[in-house]
Amino acid sequence: MGSMLPVNVQTERHLLRWRTRLGRATAIRHLDLLAVAIAPKGYRHIKLYQADEFPTRHPVLWVFAFSPDDHVRVAVTVHAMPGRGWAYYEAGRGRHGYLCPCGDTKHAADQVDAVLKHRMFPSTW
Repeated sequence: MGSMLPVNVQTERHLLRWRTRLGRATAIRHLDLLAVAIAPKGYRHIKLYQADEFPTRHPVLWVFAFSPDDHVRVAVTVHAMPGRGWAYYEAGRGRHGYLCPCGDTKHAADQVDAVLKHRMFPSTW
């Protein structure tokens, strides 16, 4: 037995995965914009999409917050959305880690800031 989803839902999911894989340049552009937007907030980041050794990997932007005792991090990636749009996602949570659409980089930086603050201080959600 296969999945019980309607054919059009399965087709849409397949197309979104295909667009995400082929849209590497678009995803990198959006992640670069996010890296610029989070820099004034004092976070450090690592761009895991500039290495030529992994051209087939999904681009990921690691954002770090450091404290005297520990550090927290969030991995952000970009996925295609229905309607030719793109959105930021928390990489470890897949499609359930939706942060915001890529058109609003300031809001995305605020969302990443909120996730990092919550991880550092769990009572701040």
